[in-house]
Amino acid sequence: MQTHILGYPRIGSKRELKKACEQYWAGKIVLEELLTVGRNICNQNWNIQKEAGIDLIPCNDFSYYDQVLDMSLIVGAIPTRYHEVALKKNNSELDLYFAMARGYQKDGLDITAMEMTKWFDTNYHYIVPEFYKNQQFKLTSDKIFNEFAGAKQAGINAKPVIIGLVSYLLLGKEKEEGFDKLDLVPNILPVYIEILSKLQTQGAEWIQFDEPFLALDITDNAKEAYLKVYSELRKQFPKLKFIITTYFEGLKNNASLAASLPTDILHIDLVRNPEQLDEVLESIPDNVGLSLGVVDGRNIWKNDYEKSLSFIKKTIEKLGIERVFIAPSSSLLHSPCDLEFETNLDPEIKNWLAFAKQKVKEVVDLKELASNTENSTVLTDFEENIKSIASRKTSSLIHNEIVKQRAEAITERDSQRKNTFPVRREEQQKVLQLPLFPTTTIGSFPQTSEVRNWRAKFKKGELTAGEYDALLKKETQRTIRWQEEIGIDVLVHGEFERNDMVEYFGEQLEGFTFTKNGWVQSYGSRCVKPPIIFGDVFRPDPMTVYWSQYAQSQTNQWVKGMLTGPVTILQWSFVRDDQPRSETCKQIALAIRDEVNDLEKAGIRIIQIDEPAIREGLPLRKSDWQNYLKWAVEAFRISASGVEDATQIHTHMCYSEFNDIIKNIADMDADVITIECSRSQMELLNAFADFKYPNEIGPGVYDIHSPRVPSKEEMIKLLKKAQDVIPAHQLWVNPDCGLKTRHWDETEKALIAMVAAAKEASLEYSV
Repeated sequence: MQTHILGYPRIGSKRELKKACEQYWAGKIVLEELLTVGRNICNQNWNIQKEAGIDLIPCNDFSYYDQVLDMSLIVGAIPTRYHEVALKKNNSELDLYFAMARGYQKDGLDITAMEMTKWFDTNYHYIVPEFYKNQQFKLTSDKIFNEFAGAKQAGINAKPVIIGLVSYLLLGKEKEEGFDKLDLVPNILPVYIEILSKLQTQGAEWIQFDEPFLALDITDNAKEAYLKVYSELRKQFPKLKFIITTYFEGLKNNASLAASLPTDILHIDLVRNPEQLDEVLESIPDNVGLSLGVVDGRNIWKNDYEKSLSFIKKTIEKLGIERVFIAPSSSLLHSPCDLEFETNLDPEIKNWLAFAKQKVKEVVDLKELASNTENSTVLTDFEENIKSIASRKTSSLIHNEIVKQRAEAITERDSQRKNTFPVRREEQQKVLQLPLFPTTTIGSFPQTSEVRNWRAKFKKGELTAGEYDALLKKETQRTIRWQEEIGIDVLVHGEFERNDMVEYFGEQLEGFTFTKNGWVQSYGSRCVKPPIIFGDVFRPDPMTVYWSQYAQSQTNQWVKGMLTGPVTILQWSFVRDDQPRSETCKQIALAIRDEVNDLEKAGIRIIQIDEPAIREGLPLRKSDWQNYLKWAVEAFRISASGVEDATQIHTHMCYSEFNDIIKNIADMDADVITIECSRSQMELLNAFADFKYPNEIGPGVYDIHSPRVPSKEEMIKLLKKAQDVIPAHQLWVNPDCGLKTRHWDETEKALIAMVAAAKEASLEYSV
């Protein structure tokens, strides 16, 4: 029996990679300093796993931005618009790489970033590969070979991790018509063969191919591609040992396909789909081993050793101990680094948790226990694990009967607005009196180092509550004045009092707890620190009314109240696993409903309930969609439906494909929806047009995830594209997303151009 890890967090235990990347982008450190940080993180990660006793330690799971972008660079899938960046005299391979991720606006060049979208149903974003008919590929980067050599130098014959060829193609997007991206298999396969050949020459024994699409609904063409690709790779490399990994779902109807692939080990996710074990055991060939993903790679709860051992022992009985591997369910990329850094958690709750470093130990413990160890330390750990699991089930911290009863009493009427949208729109226009193409932003404004410093000083006790309040009011007032000056129609207060769009609310809701260093990567250098939902959720007091009221008092224009929706709070938290997610979501929805009603009473007439994660939460198998969409849409409607017709409810979604769920988005019945549209050049808007979306919509006209500033003319062009498919009276004008991570100089230039574009579009339409 052997242990392995599919991947380890790459941000560093104290977010060293984030800080180094941002310093490099700002020109504060040189390339070699950034590369040193990356090498140090790799070595630390390898040593953690080596010291814990992991048998197969991964390499090439590290990335300076995104593992899919890494693969695009390795195989030479570099869009032609970046070729000039590569030719610039002082630019490195990493500069080209960052240009693909973030765009490039210097040296006389102005190049947009590649599209970004969610990694399956996680809050991690990947850079979408761009594919063209008859595209040619070639080995372009040595990253994978350098990391393998680095591991060998550290005394580890590591297991290189590669995104499987079929999954890599399926992750991408055809950028022209007339072909299927799977048509590119013959073109890219020789590059994969070249990669494996070099790794074999370097001394690699094991190769991990990540093929998550094997756990999804796939076409017959994809199934044929899997058979063709792995047959050829096995033919070329009979001595290399292959591990094919699947995760985030069960193999289900693809079980026989996965089992038939010429691999040495097949990995399955028994956290997301424990029911698949029996079918896989029946179909797996005698010469293939099974990797059991029994430790949750995506949540922070301590592993239930007794439950995991039941799966392991069943597999050993069927296959024999030598064909069994033990692993986390997925890469630990989605887990925080180390629970040891959490010194402020309630000890009872902390005893229920495990972060990446602790999960590595759990994998090793399970191997020892399944091997009938006599190791007294491991046996003691087993006893402590049993006690910990039992204590969580019976803890008084978790259950609140009043909350449960309120959720059970919800009726269909509680999720319905008083009248239909056409009636509401008329009432809202009477009150709000907004122009054609009204302009707004998504909510947050730049959180400068000064603002973050105030928050840090306040938390340390170096600023009093009154002093902190005065500073935030001054910044809020300045932002209100600036928005008035440039002519934005619907203002926001800037959210300077908020740390994170989920954490801020979780801190004011019961049933949540928080970490100091529980960071996980969202995209690039962007990290989030998800709250932990451990118990029943309710709102003891108003959360945003104070700042919304203050901002509205500073202007005669309308200021939006800004809230995070129940599905997004659920998705972007580490969620309790002892009750259905739908029940937890309903509890959060009721808390947000109370806040919406209080905002309306306080005179706020436009309220935005952000739901960027509603598409992300969609199950990976279509057969499971309707159940999820039913309770997710209901949760949003519960949160939004307690207000009068004249109160305008907005929502926001970003980096999502809407085609398949457009009816469900319409069922949410928000008066206005704002969406990310600029990176896709308004392509995402087609779903709304084809459906004849009835309510108002704000397609983002500039990409806030890139530092480049678009011109007025560029935004006018996007607005004209929008008008081609959506009636003008339904359109709003706004950025793709919140501006929290941007700098003020970029923000000011971009928003001034955006307002000018909206005014020009309005004048042209009127003429």
